[in-house]
Amino acid sequence: MLRIIFVAALACLLTTAAEASPVPKDNNFLAGIRSINVTMHRDRTCKASFYHEGQLTANGEHFKPDGLTAAHRTLPFGTNLRVSYGSRSVVVRINDRGPAKWTGRCIDLSRGAARVLGFLNAGVVTVTFENA
Repeated sequence: MLRIIFVAALACLLTTAAEASPVPKDNNFLAGIRSINVTMHRDRTCKASFYHEGQLTANGEHFKPDGLTAAHRTLPFGTNLRVSYGSRSVVVRINDRGPAKWTGRCIDLSRGAARVLGFLNAGVVTVTFENA
């Protein structure tokens, strides 16, 4: 008898939790967003590198190595950043997550962005980035 009461209570609890879920039922809740503005209070300077392999990015897009995209741990997908290295700069869009914190880098650029900035042979460089 106690087992039946427990199972019934658990079923009620799970049903209530599923109905109160904050996640939209349709998986297309970001479809209408075209651009996201993020307020940064100052320019950021950090280590950066580039990557050229991968199939899907964290936001579900197919990775395009020669595109002008980047990976960042916390900035929202769709954020446009102006990344500068020396006298060159490029506007990239955040569409992936990374790099890992232990690497000491704060941003990974696509090969196309690294080519525009001129550091394909350097590996890891110090860049500055700001809202575009």
